[in-house]
Amino acid sequence: MDVSSITMTQPEDTATEVAVSFKNVAVRFDTGSGIITALEDVSLDIPVGGFVTMLGPSGCGKSTLLRTAADLTPFAEGNVTVFGKTPAEARRNRDLSFVFQDATLLAWRSALENVRLPLEVGGGKTQPGSASPEELLELVGLKGRENAMPHELSGGMRQRVAIARALVTAPRLLLMDEPFGALDEITRDGLNVELLRIWKETGTTIIFVTHSIPESAFLGQKVLILEANPGRVREYFDVNLPYPRILKDRDKPAFIEVTAHLRAQLETC
Repeated sequence: MDVSSITMTQPEDTATEVAVSFKNVAVRFDTGSGIITALEDVSLDIPVGGFVTMLGPSGCGKSTLLRTAADLTPFAEGNVTVFGKTPAEARRNRDLSFVFQDATLLAWRSALENVRLPLEVGGGKTQPGSASPEELLELVGLKGRENAMPHELSGGMRQRVAIARALVTAPRLLLMDEPFGALDEITRDGLNVELLRIWKETGTTIIFVTHSIPESAFLGQKVLILEANPGRVREYFDVNLPYPRILKDRDKPAFIEVTAHLRAQLETC
């Protein structure tokens, strides 16, 4: 199969359409000893087909913001829409999928069976034009490992399976919460390159949380920087570096200039 032919269902006009919109969003948690404001007055739009990475100090609300779009965390004020729908509607319509730091594969199921799981849970329904589980394992570089059990796969391979599983319902939005954070540097670099390839081939909108400044600059068209206490938008930065990107680009002055700017912003958050 030619993996370059795989496409996910996308709107025809992606030039100006907004995939995810946050408008004056606030998230508060009742801890029992008081109310904690995790996010305050967060507003930004993420375009269809875009790749946005998210940086910020620990506790600034990066994961919380991601989870509001996934209908996993309620917001107290403001509004969140996903392709013009509420997060709950988008989740029910399978417009979005989530990839966590831990691959969370079922130990008693093979790689292929893990990828098939969302289809089984959802009654086997797929979007028009969606790729099969076998095609998605090929897309993520695991052709020939379909019958491997999770304990037979490396950490990077397990994350590849998790990405394939997230794509099996042909989501228009992929939410990724530090998916490569627990991996060694070489494996992480390789998966960064693979993720950019997958993004290009599927056209999926991606929001990617990371603590790595180089990773955020290498992957993202834009970098959202949050400051803490409470979490607010510090900067929504355009990464004016051309695609395709290769790892050697990180040694170029233009890339170093971008990471220096991001670091300076984080140091004052």
